[in-house]
Amino acid sequence: MSVAYLTALVVSIGGLVLLDWRYRVAVFAQPRRALATVGIGVPVFLVWDLAGVGLGIFFRGDAGYMTGVQLAPEVPLEEVFFLILLNYQTLLLWRALDRRRTRAGRGARAHAGGAP
Repeated sequence: MSVAYLTALVVSIGGLVLLDWRYRVAVFAQPRRALATVGIGVPVFLVWDLAGVGLGIFFRGDAGYMTGVQLAPEVPLEEVFFLILLNYQTLLLWRALDRRRTRAGRGARAHAGGAP
């Protein structure tokens, strides 16, 4: 039993939290919406995973760097943390790009003499 992968996932999620806190992108800008987005996305992807396991597409395999804790057949504990990481980083990227696009639009209007 090893917690290496789980630790890497938790540290990575912590890094995303720090970026979000610093730039107020998602959870630190609109906490209810951001947490709802991640809170809905993770179960949707868990259902996706379970469907893939049921169809024989996904399987855990042998990995010495994982805890060995199974939430369901072929669904390790680390999968939940991976899905949190995946959903959160996608949300941060989406919000950051949207913020950039919005600012670029404002800058173009201001440069053209439009309202700021």
